[in-house]
Amino acid sequence: MDANNELLNYIYQNAEMGESTIKQLIPMVDDQTFKNNLQSQLNEYKTIFDMADKKLKELNRESKGIGTLTKVSTYIMININTLVNKTPSHISEMLIRGSTMGIIDITKKIKAYENQDKQILDIANKLLKFEERNVNELKGFL
Repeated sequence: MDANNELLNYIYQNAEMGESTIKQLIPMVDDQTFKNNLQSQLNEYKTIFDMADKKLKELNRESKGIGTLTKVSTYIMININTLVNKTPSHISEMLIRGSTMGIIDITKKIKAYENQDKQILDIANKLLKFEERNVNELKGFL
């Protein structure tokens, strides 16, 4: 797999995981302000996912989505972590942890692939800025 394809698939999978996680969490949330924040995040993950998907198609590359085992284990972990505590504070903490891991990973990818296609790097940087903004916004719900 070439470097552009690797980076695009990482972005694709990251956005897919974010979208899946937020979709699972929204029905659990009662606080409307927090729910609106999650909906905004969901929309942005969809946008980034669509950008990566479109670029993969332009390059005639196949998208590699998240594996079934990863999806199922994430679904179970979210349910376990929200079984007793569905407060905005607790869910924000979970999301901050996930976004922080995403920030670390995408930063490493951007550095590793700094000489690749500029459009792909722009999508990667959009994902990075989005994850950083998520962390800052979610801190307000802690």
